[in-house]
Amino acid sequence: MFSLMPREKVFFELFTKSAANAHEAAKALADLLDDFTDVSAKVQRLKDLEHAGDKITHEIFDRLAKTFITPLDREDIHKIASELDNITDMADSAACRIGLYHVTEPTEDIRLLARCLVRGTGSLVEAFRLIDNMKRSEEILKHCIEVHTQENEADRVNHHALAALFERHTDAAEIIKWKDLYHIVETATDVCEDVANVIHNVVVKNA
Repeated sequence: MFSLMPREKVFFELFTKSAANAHEAAKALADLLDDFTDVSAKVQRLKDLEHAGDKITHEIFDRLAKTFITPLDREDIHKIASELDNITDMADSAACRIGLYHVTEPTEDIRLLARCLVRGTGSLVEAFRLIDNMKRSEEILKHCIEVHTQENEADRVNHHALAALFERHTDAAEIIKWKDLYHIVETATDVCEDVANVIHNVVVKNA
C-alpha cells in the first residue's frame, strides 16, 4: 500500500482530472456523431476540452519537475500524462476532420467506435479514482480489463468498417476520408489500452 505525503497525492488527483477530461472529450465526440446537429458548436466544445487537457498535462509535468520523491516511477507518471492527453487530442482531431472533410452524415461504424472510446475512458476514470489505494488492486485491474475489452471491440468494429467501406464506395476521396476517421478513433482506444497497461504495471509493482 502506498504511503503518501499530501503533496504527492496531487499526482493521483491530476491523473483522475485528466482521465475525466478525456472521458468528457469521448462523450462530446459521441454526442456529435449521435446527434449530428450544431456541428460547429460541438466541434468547438472538443477544442475547449483539448485545451483543458493540455493545461492539466503541463501541470503534471511541472509538478514532476519540482517533486524530488514521486509516488510512482517518473517514467510511469510521464507516460500516463502524455497518453491521457493524446486520447483527448485524438477525439478533438476526429471532430476537426469531420468539419474539414464536410461530413454530412456519420456512419454507424464511427458511432460504434466512439462508444467504445466512451466506455474505455470511463473505465480509466474509475481506475484512477482507486489507484492510490492498493487494497483495491483487484478492482483497479477489473477496470483495466474492461479497457482491453473495449479496445478489442473497437478493433472488431474497425475491421468491419473498412470491409464495408471498400464494398460500398468506389470514390477514392470517400474511402480516404472515412479510413482516416476510423483510424483516429480506433487508435484512441489503443491509447486507452496503453494507459491501462501502465496502470496494471503500477499495481503489480506496488500491490
